[in-house]
Amino acid sequence: MSKHTEITVRSLVALCLAAVMAVSVLPVPAGAATSGEIQKEIDALEEKNKAIQAQIDAVRSQYDANYSDMADIVSKKEAIDEEIALLTDKIETTNAQITAYGQLIADTQDELDDAEEELRTLSEQHRERIRAMEEGGSITYWQVIFEANSFTDLLDRVNMMQEISEADQRRLQEMRIASDIVTATRMSLESEKTELEGTWEELTAAEAELEEKRTESDDMLRELEKKSEEYQRLMDESEALQDELMQEIAAKEKDLKQAKYDEYLAKLALQGENPPSNASWTTPVSGYTITSPFGMRTHPILGTKRMHNGIDMACSQGTPIYATRAGTVTVASYQAGGAGYYVSINHLDGFASIYMHMTNYVVSAGQSVSQGQLIGYVGSTGLSTGPHLHFGISYAGTYVNPLAYIY
Repeated sequence: MSKHTEITVRSLVALCLAAVMAVSVLPVPAGAATSGEIQKEIDALEEKNKAIQAQIDAVRSQYDANYSDMADIVSKKEAIDEEIALLTDKIETTNAQITAYGQLIADTQDELDDAEEELRTLSEQHRERIRAMEEGGSITYWQVIFEANSFTDLLDRVNMMQEISEADQRRLQEMRIASDIVTATRMSLESEKTELEGTWEELTAAEAELEEKRTESDDMLRELEKKSEEYQRLMDESEALQDELMQEIAAKEKDLKQAKYDEYLAKLALQGENPPSNASWTTPVSGYTITSPFGMRTHPILGTKRMHNGIDMACSQGTPIYATRAGTVTVASYQAGGAGYYVSINHLDGFASIYMHMTNYVVSAGQSVSQGQLIGYVGSTGLSTGPHLHFGISYAGTYVNPLAYIY
């Protein structure tokens, strides 16, 4: 094999190793959702929110209709209550009238009884007097005639007898008339009382019917109140669920805004620009000299022109290497023919940092580190020409210029 061919083969092998190294040690961004994925989640949540809003609107419509029914029943119930109150007043008034008529009838009956008793007494006295006069013979028409002193005295005696009889008859007739009037009055009062009792029965029946309607209204009102409470519960639950959705949508929109910003920064990185960072970065080593900056260069070993994805910071063997920012160690490993002993740290905001060619590292994958914490020591392991730290920073998986951040 010729020397040229040997150099070419060695160069190809080195290029393959370098390619493998570039892929394997490139910091992998955190598994955050893309803006498109987040937007789909937001769209799905908004559709769900629309469905919940439609449910709220439907329940509110039922609630309003139920409330309207309640208002109608309450209005009817108030009218029934007023009518019952009026009927109660009428019944009480009728009862008072019936009682009054009863008293009047009783009083009239007493008067009638007294009149009839007096009539019977007078009639009996009249009959007794006539009978005594006729049977006792103490006074006869012949006595009146023969005991008269003169004709004039005779006439006077006859007139006196007639007047006594007529007076008794008049008194008896007056008593009969008075008795008839009292009887007619009592019959009239009894008729009016009977009529009032009929009216009272009608009013009582009407009141009972209204009471039944009021009971039905109360039952319907209670049922509608239960429905109203159920509708209110459904609305409260739906509105609470909607509030949760709105909070989730708001959080997703915040995530979307951040994702779009992260993607914008990633685009800047892909375009060769340096995404801005609000974090504070520190230099990973001290006493260094930059021997190879970030950018295109001729590889010092391979001799090919290629992208240098970091900066070479030459310093003494064993110089301490510190984490430039707090984060989580994603890789602490060894890569032959490439990075040697190296550590990669995810800073959990899209940025990551990588430290290559260590003599050894003192951290492990999955470990959380703070800014300025010791992670290893400068060496010359892997594809290296001497002790130095290859320090790189990436954003969303794309390397950017470290000098834009540590100075």
